[in-house]
Amino acid sequence: MAAPTYAFEKQIAIAAVRRACILTASVFNTLVKAETLTKDDSSPVTVGDYSAQAVVNTILNRAFPDDPIVGEEDAADLRVESGFALRDRIVQLANDTLTAELVPGEKEEWGLGPTHGRTTDQLLDAIDRGNHQGGRTGRMWTLDPIDGTKGFLRGEQYAVCLALIVDSRVELGVMGCPNLPVSAASPAGERGCIFVAVRGQGAVEKAHAKLSFNDRVGQILGVTRAPTRMDSQAKYCSLARGDGAVYLRMPTGTGYKEKIWDHAPGAVLVEEAGGIISDGRGQPLDFGLGRTLGENFGVVAAGKDVHAKVIAAVQQARAEEEAQSQQ
Repeated sequence: MAAPTYAFEKQIAIAAVRRACILTASVFNTLVKAETLTKDDSSPVTVGDYSAQAVVNTILNRAFPDDPIVGEEDAADLRVESGFALRDRIVQLANDTLTAELVPGEKEEWGLGPTHGRTTDQLLDAIDRGNHQGGRTGRMWTLDPIDGTKGFLRGEQYAVCLALIVDSRVELGVMGCPNLPVSAASPAGERGCIFVAVRGQGAVEKAHAKLSFNDRVGQILGVTRAPTRMDSQAKYCSLARGDGAVYLRMPTGTGYKEKIWDHAPGAVLVEEAGGIISDGRGQPLDFGLGRTLGENFGVVAAGKDVHAKVIAAVQQARAEEEAQSQQ
C-alpha cells in the first residue's frame, strides 16, 4: 500500500498559514498595546494570536471536520464582558482575512472568499477547537498562531506554525515567517518565507533557552562564532535552509515541559532537510504524550554529521553543571 502523500492537507495548510501571516503582519502594523492580554506564564498575548487561530481553525474545520486541533489559545477571556472589545476586534480581523479575494492555489469550497464571513459565535467556537488534549493515536493538527510573541511585538522574528500528526508522528509541517529575510546574505532585503515539509518528500522553502548552558556547549565544541539569538520556530527554518548548524534549547529549570505545537512543524522540517532532532539525551521527541513532550530534556537539532557531537557536548556540560552544584 502506497504511503499517503498528504497533498490536500499540504494545500490547505499552506493556504491557512499564508492568510494567518497576512493577518498577523497587518496586526503588527496597526498594533494597539491596550489589546494585549496576559497569559498565566506572563508572556504577552496579542489580538493576533486569537484572530490567527480563528482563521486557521476555521479553514481546517471546513476541510477536515473530524480532525481535532491542539492549539495554544482558548476563547474563555473573550466570552466575558471584559473581553468584548477585544473580541469584536478579533471578529473583524478574522472575517477580513477569511473574506479576502482568492489567490492562486485557493478554492472557495475551503470557506474562503468574499461570501464566507463568520458570526462571532462561529469564530469563538473555532478558537476553542484548539482544546484537544493530544494522544498516541489518530490524526491531529497542532497550531501556534504566533510563535515568538516577544519577537512579534518587537517587529523581529516570529512564525505561524501548523503541523499534522498521525499516530504520534509528525507527517506535515508548514511555517510562515513574515519577517525572515528571503536570503540570510541580505538581511535588509526582501522578507517573508513559508517553509513546507512532508515526511518522505523533503523540505521546501516556499528566549526560552538557558543561554549560559548553551554557551558552555559551544565552548566544548570549539565554536568561536557568537550564537544567533532568535525568537520562535523561525530558528528551525533558518537551520533547515543552512543558515546555521545547530539549534540548542535547554530548559531553564526543572518542571518545564515543552509544548508539542512549539516543535512539531520544526521537527519534520529539520528531518526532511536531512538533519536530526532529539532531546538533550539523544532520545527522539515523543509527540504522543498529550499537549507536551513530557520529560524530554531540552531539544537539539543539527546535521547528521554533527548531531552526536552536540549531544556529547550537552552531556559533558550537564555533568559539569551537576558537579558544580554539589560543591
